[in-house]
Amino acid sequence: MNTGTPRIEINEVGPRDGLQIEKTFVATDDKVALVDALSDCGFARIEVTSFTSPKAIPALADAQEVMRRIRRRPGVVYTALVPNIRGLERALEVGTDEMNLVMSSSETHNRANLRMTRDQSQAELTAILQAAKGSHVPCNVSLSTVFGCPFDGDVPVGEVLRLATQLVEAGATGITLCDTTGMAYPTQVAALCEAVSRALPGLPITIHLHNTRGMALANAIAAWQTGVTRFDAAAGGLGGCPFAPGASGNVNTEELVHMFECMGVRTGVSLQPLLDIVQGLPQLVQREFSTPLLAAGPRLATHQPPAWLAEKFGPTQTPA
Repeated sequence: MNTGTPRIEINEVGPRDGLQIEKTFVATDDKVALVDALSDCGFARIEVTSFTSPKAIPALADAQEVMRRIRRRPGVVYTALVPNIRGLERALEVGTDEMNLVMSSSETHNRANLRMTRDQSQAELTAILQAAKGSHVPCNVSLSTVFGCPFDGDVPVGEVLRLATQLVEAGATGITLCDTTGMAYPTQVAALCEAVSRALPGLPITIHLHNTRGMALANAIAAWQTGVTRFDAAAGGLGGCPFAPGASGNVNTEELVHMFECMGVRTGVSLQPLLDIVQGLPQLVQREFSTPLLAAGPRLATHQPPAWLAEKFGPTQTPA
């Protein structure tokens, strides 16, 4: 193996971040089958579910059963969102590999999304991090709206750095910088990634991008050029934020994989099995959505030339 080949890690978040907002409840058997199929694609991480109260997120009320029943593929880290101590306990009971904790970097979005102030959320996350230390299970913290809030506008970089630093000091093993509502742009992404890397050297940084304004892939390149190698993505672009007018979902996993592989950056993900999964998503969630890469195929997918070409010019000669 050529160890000099660039490589990234993709965390597939569709089973959690995607399915949690779908209007159609996806049956437990189908959730398990989806995660198992994704496991066979070669992802570094799969965010399986959320151990939130079933009343809060009915779509993921079967979290423990799903996590208990999935087939664990060696080398894949199976993660879940954990909102509180009880959620942590439920996640640990079924052998979750890594916890994902969430709060917003902007005050108004945190209150709207989590029904708490930022101080209250930070206290809750600190308690979870302290409780998780005895289990030796790593806890990543996802900071929402770091690239902009639909209520408060731009979030000061200093606030993002303050929250990230305090949460790492409390025990977070990684930080995800989330473009929750698709407000990020490439130079902004690069600047924040560099600032966090300087403030917290050696800390694993993940980028969570949405394609609301069509800049997700450009933002992914901007982050990668600063040295970020961990990316959240959702098959078929599932997901979205209820507080972002006109929001589309997460960056499409298949498009992220296709782009980086074209650039010679290894993702570890097999594209065709992933496209097969994407093809079945409209039936799974009972709605139609656009998947451009599935429609067009990978860039080197060739097609038969028009029949009249051979009639007019004879058989095509392939250059040696």
